[in-house]
Amino acid sequence: MGHKNLAGAVADLERHGHLKRIDVELDPNLEIPALHRRVSAAGGPALLFTRPKGCRFSLASNLFGTIERIRFLFRDTLDSVHRLMELQADPERLARTFWRYLDIPWRGLSSLPRVAWHSPVLANSCPLEHLPKVKCWPDDGGAFVTLPLVYSEDPAKRGWRHSNLGMYRVQLDGNEYLPNQEVGIHYQIHRGIGVHHTKAVAQGNPLGVNVIVGGPPAWTISAVMPLPEGIPEIAFAGVLAGRPVRLSRFPGANRFHCPVWSDADFAICGQIHGNQVKPEGPFGDHLGYYSLTHDFPVLKVDGVFYRKDAIWPFTVVGRPPQEDSAFGAFIHELTGDVIPSRLPGVKAVHAIDEAGVHPLLFALGSERYTPYQGYNGPAELLTQANLILGTGQLSLAKFLFILDSGAVPGLDIHKKASFLEHLFSRIDFARDLHFQTNTTIDTLDYSGTGLNRGSKVVFAAGGPPIRKLASSVDGFDQLPGGLEKPRLCFPGVLAVKAPSFAPAGSGQSGDIRKIASDIPIDHPVNRFAIICLSDDPDFLSANLSNWLWACFTRSDPARDLDGVGAFTLDKHWGCKGSLILDARTKPHLAPPLLENEQTTKRIEELATKGGPLCGLF
Repeated sequence: MGHKNLAGAVADLERHGHLKRIDVELDPNLEIPALHRRVSAAGGPALLFTRPKGCRFSLASNLFGTIERIRFLFRDTLDSVHRLMELQADPERLARTFWRYLDIPWRGLSSLPRVAWHSPVLANSCPLEHLPKVKCWPDDGGAFVTLPLVYSEDPAKRGWRHSNLGMYRVQLDGNEYLPNQEVGIHYQIHRGIGVHHTKAVAQGNPLGVNVIVGGPPAWTISAVMPLPEGIPEIAFAGVLAGRPVRLSRFPGANRFHCPVWSDADFAICGQIHGNQVKPEGPFGDHLGYYSLTHDFPVLKVDGVFYRKDAIWPFTVVGRPPQEDSAFGAFIHELTGDVIPSRLPGVKAVHAIDEAGVHPLLFALGSERYTPYQGYNGPAELLTQANLILGTGQLSLAKFLFILDSGAVPGLDIHKKASFLEHLFSRIDFARDLHFQTNTTIDTLDYSGTGLNRGSKVVFAAGGPPIRKLASSVDGFDQLPGGLEKPRLCFPGVLAVKAPSFAPAGSGQSGDIRKIASDIPIDHPVNRFAIICLSDDPDFLSANLSNWLWACFTRSDPARDLDGVGAFTLDKHWGCKGSLILDARTKPHLAPPLLENEQTTKRIEELATKGGPLCGLF
């Protein structure tokens, strides 16, 4: 059976050599997160901090730091979950190989939550200020819960069957929050709690929300699973844990409050009243920049509870890869086979972690409509692109690169360089770019025109190659448009140093439109499919990870794509020469994440030979 609680999971990891205790006193303010980042980057063990400075609770991190460790945590239930996903993808399997699924009904009983007569999490209570205050980056607006499980129920249909569990950022202190009375709930666009909040406001009632911290590791995975609408995360949590979630009421709860998850380590219970908001943030986030201060809902706290052996789990987010990258890999492993059954014609979709997940998607589609005509441009691929961009959190993507799987049989969508080379050798920039403007993007992405606002573009390609990708910068010392320092990123993609950014249409030297128009259509630089404008082409070309991160977190398709020989015909934009992508830093972008020098020095000194952190990273 799976783990009953977090303490059991931590003991299991330690017993099998997957966890290290950190007994030296470290500060949750920057120091502990700095150590976590280094251990996570090195593929190191889970960590249990037994002496966090100024805190009476132990802290645990990097529990999900590698996909191998995640598989280990769920080794007792993972096979059953895989078989459930098989049936989701292809229900006819049940008839063909029914013996493989004989235990599924029994496993399904774990999906049904139960009432708890004994609730460990309600054993103790404390004020908010006694909770661990983990601050990950120097300019964060306060301490945050970074692995929160935020639970709400539909006000019109109360009960777990119409519930939502999500990992929405929770700010514990700072800004204008009343000490020991309020916390911030940063939920983003396309999140289930937003539907519940809207209904509660329409009814004129408060929305009960519980912030769960800790509990069986299965709960954490369930909070980030992209489950089909109508399947509550609480049910999946029971299946993955191998035991039902147990629910109870906390002392003083009224009819609007949600039940408490009894086996949690901590529970912050309260209500959101109307549309009251307060400034939340900044916070160093998973795109590798700070998300800035904006108004978000306020949770009025009615009780804070914790179990006797409570452990506070946390993670640190920042420029990928981080611990949450392993979450994404595991989720894809579970759900990858379900995609084709939900999106007709789509063979695979892959969110690119190095680009911050939401900014860039790769997809394999299929052109099946008119095989007798040969390939003369994307047709069904565009239908499939719209399906992808209309599905859940996939709809937050800015760039969707979709390639006809029939053009390159057997292509592995996870081999990024190969996928890009096949796409760029086939795409016709005069025909195959399709924009959506003034639409929704990720709340954390500041490349667009405002909060949640920006544009999207579909790169759709198939058929045979139409160009040989240039693989050398020889002979390109002299470039037009004020460009210099050409660097090869990979075949077909050139990075150049451009004048400092200036708004498009300004006519200044750094205006992307002016740069594009200054390059003649017959200039040999057009042998490159894409020219990337950069402040530092050496950084951009150093490795594929740098290119993916800089290009797609710093650009808005409608404003930051241009091209040589650009034209608009019947409102379709295209270009006859190279496509130009602006990956320069811009005044409206959020600042990147940088460590505090003093913190860095202390952690690295403790890790020197003979130090208490030696050998951890």
